[in-house]
Amino acid sequence: MILRLEDFSIFIANWEDKAANIRHIQQKLNIGMDSMVFIDDSPFERDLVRSLIPEITVPDLPGDPAEYLPYLQSLNLFETASFSAEDSNRAAQYRAEAGRIEMQKQYANFDEYLQNLEMFAAAVPFDEFHTPRIAQLSQRSNQFNLRTIRYTESEIEAAANDPGLITLYFTLKDKLADNGLISAVITEKLDSKALFISMWLMSCRVLKRGMEEFIINKIINTAKQHGFETVVGEYIKTSKNAMVADIYSKLGFERTGESTFIANVNDFKYNKTFVKEE
Repeated sequence: MILRLEDFSIFIANWEDKAANIRHIQQKLNIGMDSMVFIDDSPFERDLVRSLIPEITVPDLPGDPAEYLPYLQSLNLFETASFSAEDSNRAAQYRAEAGRIEMQKQYANFDEYLQNLEMFAAAVPFDEFHTPRIAQLSQRSNQFNLRTIRYTESEIEAAANDPGLITLYFTLKDKLADNGLISAVITEKLDSKALFISMWLMSCRVLKRGMEEFIINKIINTAKQHGFETVVGEYIKTSKNAMVADIYSKLGFERTGESTFIANVNDFKYNKTFVKEE
């Protein structure tokens, strides 16, 4: 067979029902159910998974196995508008995530685990080389996306060269793997005193490691360096981003409206994080 075990992010073979195993895989790889496709030649198994996990895509395969491939190709489930270096390393990144979950069990508490991950992040202004990945992330990110505004590559290039904007992309690596570019931020100068976070999105595969805290700390510090007094954030609700509805409040911002938040730069209490800047 062309495929080898190392080509798979995770392999599970047991007597548990398919839906339970899919939930186990979803938790271990830390990806959304709506990003998964379940393929099975048994109508019973397909109906079971579809009933128990309605978010997952379950194609109804033709009766003739010879038609499986053209049928799946016709659905365009695995088509992508762009392909980046991070995509080519995706299986290894998912395996590393599974390794982190196993490693977590060795420590007495979560803080001790995070400390031992030896995490390092870089915060860098948008550049030409990373434009495709940033645009791709803006198109794909749904759950951790505060305003869910999509950007094309040309719009990302324009933002990088706009003097009225401050842009930052973030990378993260630890002792298990290099996660690559996992977050992007665009801040807009409202006036001489206020900076508005017009885009903040992040890959869900790095959630709960202190990266959210690191990014907000960096935004506040950047605003301070440029002489701003306040940073303003906004959350625009969608059907998929409920997980970040209270993120600004949790990270030290004060609510100023139904969906707006503000932080005073000079008296901001920086968030605790074990992520260190490169």
